[in-house]
This record gives sequence, C-alpha cells and structure tokens, in this order.
Amino acid sequence: MRPDMKAQEESMPKKGNWLGAIRKHSIKHIWISFGLGVSLLVILVLLAQSVVQLFGEGSAGTIMRYALLGGTAGFAATALGAVPGLFLSRIPQRVEDMMLGAAAGMMLAASAFSLIIPGIEAGTSIVGSKIGGVGVVVIGMALGVLLMLCLDEFTPHEHEVAGAFGPGYERFNRVWLFVFAITLHNLPEGMAIGVGFSHADMAVGLPLTTAIALQDLPEGLAVAIALRSAGFPSWKAVLFAAGTGLLEPVGALLGVGLSSGLAVSYPIGLGLAAGAMIFVVSHEVIPETHRNGHQTPATIGLMFGFALMMVLDTALG
Repeated sequence: MRPDMKAQEESMPKKGNWLGAIRKHSIKHIWISFGLGVSLLVILVLLAQSVVQLFGEGSAGTIMRYALLGGTAGFAATALGAVPGLFLSRIPQRVEDMMLGAAAGMMLAASAFSLIIPGIEAGTSIVGSKIGGVGVVVIGMALGVLLMLCLDEFTPHEHEVAGAFGPGYERFNRVWLFVFAITLHNLPEGMAIGVGFSHADMAVGLPLTTAIALQDLPEGLAVAIALRSAGFPSWKAVLFAAGTGLLEPVGALLGVGLSSGLAVSYPIGLGLAAGAMIFVVSHEVIPETHRNGHQTPATIGLMFGFALMMVLDTALG
C-alpha cells in the first residue's frame, strides 16, 4: 500500500467503534445527553417547519428563500475557498493562522453589530425597556452557549492545551478533529444568517451573510490543506472541505424556523446565534490560531477582520 493511501486509511474514522463510544458517553453523561436530545428534537421540528414554509407563498416563503440563498452563499464560499487546495499542498502556517484570525475577527464583529445590537433594539421595542431588551438577548446568548456546550460534549475535537475531547476522539487523528471543529461551527453561522433574514431585513441579513461568506473562504482552504497533509488526493480533500459548509444552509433554515414564532423569538434568536458564534470563536478558532506560536500575526488578523466587518456593516447596513 502506498504511504499516502495508508495515511488516508488511518485518518478515516472507524464508524462502529465511534458509535459504541457515543453510547458509553451518553450513559456516563445522562443529563447532558438528555439536553442534547431535546435540543436535537427541537431542531428537527424547526427544520421541518422551515422546509414547509420554503415551498409556501407570501412573505414567509420569500423570507425562507432569502435565508436559504444566504446559507447557500456560505456553503459556496467554503467550497470556493477550498478550490486552491487542488494546486496547493501547503501554505505557510503563519499565513494560515493570520487568515483564520481574520475569520475570527469577522465572526466577532458580525456577532456584535449584526446580531447583538439589532437584537437589543428589537427586544427593547417588544419589551418596552432597554434593560428588558438586553435581558432578552442575554437569554438567547445563554441558550446558544448551552447548545454549543452540548454539541461540544459529543463531537470529537481537540483543544491546544487541554487536549482532545468527545466520545471516541482517540479513534481520529488530529486532522479529522480539526475538520470536525470547523464543521461544527458552521451550524451557528448558518443559524445567524437565517435569523438575520427572518424579518426580511436586508440591513441585518446582507452584511451578516457577506461577513460569514468572506470568513468561510480561509476556512475552506485551511481544511483542504489539512486533509492534503494527511495524504488525501487533492480532489478528495477539496470535496471534503467543501462538504464542511453544508451545515450552513441547514442552519439558515433552522434560524428562520427559530425566529418565526412569537415576536420575542426574534431577539432571542439573534442572541442565540451570537452566543453560539462567540462560543465557537473563543473555544475553537482562536486556540487553533495560537497553537503554532503565531499569536501576534493571528491577533493582527483578528483586528483586521473585525475592522473590515465594521466597514461592511456600515456600508451594507
């Protein structure tokens, strides 16, 4: 067997063993498992509701199609970012960390300017007080963090200092743990796009979608390069990297379903998406950019991405 094919085989997950590890982990963490199960059930209901609305007429169907287009734009940007992986087998680690830092900065700015601030404004108009509006958004943020904590508990992944986590993580090499982490955080990005379009407000949805699509470009390339370094053929590395973006249109449909109920669900949904995105930035992206000792370039990239998103939000909003 060729060395690159052997490395590829070793890097592929062992499905049966992983499912067994999940069962054991679920029994050990029964309450977290229960919370995750309830969350997934709610997600499935909201997703089904969104799919029904997608084929409907009137404003609900239009909003749903806007959200789906926004989520598809995020997926397309991830796929486009992965394309250079057909020709590049590696990029300087410093450059990669700076690119991911810029992506983190854009996610942080999008959370603040396109999710939290509009959420506070919407919550204030519904509740009747600014403190109440802030409280509604904070509740949403707490729900977003809770959702990501549950997913984090059951998704194999790796942190720089603390090591690897999740059931069956020892059955995956570090490349796959990185891929799972990137895939996981595409869900709240898609949800943010869906919530942003849920009131057909282009001033919220358009800059948010633009920022998320831009930061998906370096993520797609980073995943493709990581898979190529593990011995995957270039076309397969690009295909897998593009596939990590598929959760974005799914998340967009979920985000619309989340915010289409009671009036207060809109600011709560904005807060939930913001909390989930901020959690991912702090928990996954920033530690990854600091893993190789390039903290300063990564931080400069983060500040650049944050500033760029502020400009985009002002220009497009």
